[in-house]
Amino acid sequence: MIHHISSAHLTQDLIDEIITKDYKLELDEDARERIVKCREYLDRKIAETDKPIYGVTTGFGSLCDITISADQMAELQVNLIKSHACGIGARVDNHIVKIMLLLKVQSLSYGHSGCRLETVQRLIDFFNNDIYPIVYEQGSVGASGDLVPLAHLCLPLVGLGEVEYQGERMSGAKILQLMGWDPIRLGPKEGLALLNGTQNMSAFAVWSLIKAKRITAWADTIAAMSLDAFDGRPEPFNIAVHLVRFHRGQIATAARINEILRGSQLLNQPKKNVQDPYSFRCIPQVHGAVKDTLSYVKSVVDIEINAATDNPTICPDEDLIISAGNFHGEPIALPMDFLSIAMSELGNISERRTYKLVSGKRDLPSFLVAEPGLNSGFMIPQYTAASIVSQSKTLCMPSSADSIPTSQGQEDHVSMGANAGTKLLRITENTERVLAIELFTAAQALEFRRPMLSSPFVENVHKAYRAVVPFIDHDVVMYPFIAKTVDFMKNYELNL
Repeated sequence: MIHHISSAHLTQDLIDEIITKDYKLELDEDARERIVKCREYLDRKIAETDKPIYGVTTGFGSLCDITISADQMAELQVNLIKSHACGIGARVDNHIVKIMLLLKVQSLSYGHSGCRLETVQRLIDFFNNDIYPIVYEQGSVGASGDLVPLAHLCLPLVGLGEVEYQGERMSGAKILQLMGWDPIRLGPKEGLALLNGTQNMSAFAVWSLIKAKRITAWADTIAAMSLDAFDGRPEPFNIAVHLVRFHRGQIATAARINEILRGSQLLNQPKKNVQDPYSFRCIPQVHGAVKDTLSYVKSVVDIEINAATDNPTICPDEDLIISAGNFHGEPIALPMDFLSIAMSELGNISERRTYKLVSGKRDLPSFLVAEPGLNSGFMIPQYTAASIVSQSKTLCMPSSADSIPTSQGQEDHVSMGANAGTKLLRITENTERVLAIELFTAAQALEFRRPMLSSPFVENVHKAYRAVVPFIDHDVVMYPFIAKTVDFMKNYELNL
């Protein structure tokens, strides 16, 4: 299938489909015309004007006052990519690298960056052939965009750096030779257009949002299973309660829990307990607040991934080349930090429900085994969940609250948005693991309610899960079952 790069709005759901269904990219005619028009305009301005153009006829950053001669302009652009490739740490996941390529092509296609058509096409060639430049997580301060990771992304275009292709790691020179491609000879402004921009942090945001959307759906389902296993009350999910407060996420969560548990024998049986703990009673309020946060962050990131974010910005129709700050990551750094807190809270309340299920309350055996003492049962999975939740809490310090000046003070306020992105992904993955432990525990607890049944939906999920992870009657090595639970959540389709 083909996705045509155009001025049409790019959404996260579409990106998810493009990545997971292996779409190929192709520039539509309008995008091609915009790219060519902008490049031709820039070439004319370079030839006609004696005024300095930042990053084209000048150096970069605090070196912006140094003039570059015409015969050095191409070398300047290659030197930029070489010198900025200072990444270190863990490799960026290939899914995120592929999103980076897509977002960079989208941004350049608007015709405000000055890249040549063949340069944009080579990025598309990398995407379409599943060639993944080796990019590292650490190095970007998120101010002049994502200079360091984007340098690594683009090194192979000129025959430098490294890529992964068909599972093999190789040099940029080798992949060009293998594909029969010549190295791209960068023209004036092209290196800057490739390196400026927010495509690294945006890709982390998009991938985290894709994961978070699925995880929040699982959170409601797992919480509903836990509620029935704990013999919880239905009243806190009555829509009348939520209409008097009217937060959208809260209303949506209550409605979803009601739908998930429709037809549950356990939920509708007489209750001995007057109230449930907050981790059960306040599921709509907490899960709902996470949904509202997710919705807000998605709306901001949707704007960012449909924007030209390099510098200087070229506006051919207005006859303007403006050096400004569209590459600054603050607009998405703040929301990513916000979503990190929300996802951490989703894990936080999940761990509390796990704790209640193993506490020997409401006729459930201590640690959910028939012979506690001889068997520790589900004692330690809760420890693991607590450890993960604690780590997520420590990661919730907002990256955007920090700024360290760079480039001799020329870049004196930075967003640290790339750090916000890597932390957000880590917290999101942590939350998935905490919810997996709750599912592992809730599925065990539910079996102590037999012969009473939960809802048909919950029982179907439980049955599918039991095909992967068995009931635990005596102590066993637990970690393979937790790992299998994470995989189950990734692969099972929650069709409600």
